Amino acid sequence: MSNTVYIKKTQEKFDAIVVGSGVTGGWAAKELCEKGLKTLMVERGRPVEHRKDYVGEGVKPWEMPFRGKIERDIVDEQYYIQKQNYAFNDATKHFFANDRDHPYSTPQEKPFSWIRGNQLGGKSLLWHRQSYRWSDLDFTANAKDGHGVDWPIRYKDIESWYDYVEHYVGISGSVENIPVLPDSKFLPPFEFNAVEKDLKAKFEKKYNDRKLIMGRCAHLSKPAPHHIEQGRYQCMARNECQKGCTFGAYFSTQSSTLPAALKTNNLSIATNSIVHSVIYDPKTNRATGVRVIDSETLETREYFAKVIFLCASTLGTTHVMLNSISEAFPTGIANSSGVLGHYLMDHLYGAGANGTVPGFEDEYYSGRRPTGVYIPRFRNVTKKDADFLRGYSFAGGAAREHWSQFAYKDGFGVDFKNAIKSAGEWKFGLRGSGEMLPRYENQVSLHPTKKDKWGMPQLHIECDYSDNDIKMLNDIADTAAEMLESAGLKNVQRTIEEWPPGLSIHEMGTARMGKDPKTSILNGYNQAHDVPNLFVTDGASMASCAWQNPSLTFMALTARACNYAVEQLKLGNI
Repeated sequence: MSNTVYIKKTQEKFDAIVVGSGVTGGWAAKELCEKGLKTLMVERGRPVEHRKDYVGEGVKPWEMPFRGKIERDIVDEQYYIQKQNYAFNDATKHFFANDRDHPYSTPQEKPFSWIRGNQLGGKSLLWHRQSYRWSDLDFTANAKDGHGVDWPIRYKDIESWYDYVEHYVGISGSVENIPVLPDSKFLPPFEFNAVEKDLKAKFEKKYNDRKLIMGRCAHLSKPAPHHIEQGRYQCMARNECQKGCTFGAYFSTQSSTLPAALKTNNLSIATNSIVHSVIYDPKTNRATGVRVIDSETLETREYFAKVIFLCASTLGTTHVMLNSISEAFPTGIANSSGVLGHYLMDHLYGAGANGTVPGFEDEYYSGRRPTGVYIPRFRNVTKKDADFLRGYSFAGGAAREHWSQFAYKDGFGVDFKNAIKSAGEWKFGLRGSGEMLPRYENQVSLHPTKKDKWGMPQLHIECDYSDNDIKMLNDIADTAAEMLESAGLKNVQRTIEEWPPGLSIHEMGTARMGKDPKTSILNGYNQAHDVPNLFVTDGASMASCAWQNPSLTFMALTARACNYAVEQLKLGNI
C-alpha cells in the first residue's frame, strides 16, 4: 500500500468520511472513492499493511515460546474477554483488542463478550468468512410474528447488490435451489470428505426437509481474472486465516477493498483516531464531520465532510451515536424515536451434538479446508413446527482425530507414541446458529460515571436470552443429537455450552432500519431518518438477525447505500 495517504491534522473538507475499516468500512471506502468522492477513512486502531504485518503467518506451534499459548498473567490482565474467541492465540493476539484499555460494563448476572479487532482492517482480518444470502423468510419475519419492526426492504431490493459484491469478493459454494437460502454467484465449492458424503446421503434420505451442503465462504477456491487483478490468489487450504493471508485468498479489507480505494487516489486514512462523536449543525440539520481523539497523544481534532458513513461495528457505531449529543438530540444523534441502543441481538451459538463415526479407517483427506458442512434452516419454514418462533441452521463437519488431540488423552510409552503417529477415529458434529428475537430490553447505553483512558463514557451492555431463545437452544441440541444417532454415530453427546451473548461475534441491531421514523433510526437505504447525510451500514442497522452469518448482507447493504448517497449528493438532497 505504497500510495497510502495517512493524515492527522488537515484543513481539507472531504466529500465523505467513513468511520471504521472492517468489512463495511472497506466497502464504503471503495464504493465512494470509485464514484469520485474524496474520502477519509477514520480508524481507531493502528495501521496494518497487507502481507508485511501478518507477523504470525506461517509460524509453527513449535516455533512459539509456549506452542501458541500465551502467558497466563498477560491473558488475565489484557485479554480476559478476547481469550474466549476460538481464533485467539499467540499468533493472532495482536489483531484483538486489549481488554484492559477498552473496558465496558455489564450487569454481573448478564455477561456479554465483546470481541473486537481495533486495527486497520478491523475484524475483516479475523472473521470466519461464512457468506450466505438472506431471503424473504428473514425480511418478513418481524411483520409476521410481531417481534421488532417490519424491514423497509425485501430480498428483491438487494438481490442485485448481492450479485455485485459476490462477484467482487469471490464466494465458494454450490447451486442448491433452496428457497430459504438463495444461491450466490459462486466459485467452485470445496469438497466433502468420505464421511460427510455418507452422512449427507443418510440425512437427506431420512429428512425430506433438510439438505446438507458445503459451507459457502469468501475464499478463492478458483480465482477469476478480476481476483488476480486485485492481487489475490487461490486458497491453499491452510486454515490459518486469522493470522492473515499473504495470498489474499480470503476476503479482507487489506486484500481487496482497501487497494481498490487507494487505486483511485481519492482515499486518505487517519489511524489511531478514536471518533468521539459526530458533529451536528442544527441550522442545516446535517452532520458536518466527526470529533476525534488521538489514541496515542490524546490530542483532539475535527474532520469535516458532506456525508458521514458509520461503519465502526454494531456497538462501536452506536457508542459514537449515543455520545453525539446536542440540543436537538439530547440522547444521541438521529434518536428522535428513542430506540437508539435498543434491540441488540446476537446469534444463538453453543448448542449442538457430536459423536464418533464407525468405520472409514482407510479414508482421509488432504489439506485443512477453510469451511465445513451446512444444513440451512428447516424449522418454522412453511408451517410452525416448533414451540418457539423463528429458526436455526447447522454447521459442522467430519474429521479424524490427530496428534494434537492425544495431548489430552491418557497414555505412555511405545503404544502411545505409535498412536500419535496414526490417524484416530472419525468424529462428526453439528452446531446450531439460531435467531435471537429483537427485544427492547436488550440494549446498550452510556455508563453515567465510568470512562475509558481517552475520557469516553464506557458502553454499558445489557443483553440476555429470552424464553424463546432457550427453547430454541434446547431444540438445536436435541435435534442434532437425534440426527447423529439416526445416522449410526456412537457415543453421541448433546451439548449446550455456557455461551454469553456477544461471543458469536454477530452483534446486530441498536440503530435499526424501519419504515416509520417514530420507531426506527434508519430508512431502507441505511440513511438516518432525522439527519439525511448520516448513514449506518454495519450490523447496527439490522432490524432482525436471521439465522445466517450476516457479513455478506452487510456488504450488499453498504454498496447499495453508497450508490444511493452519491445519487442524492448529485441531486443536492443531502
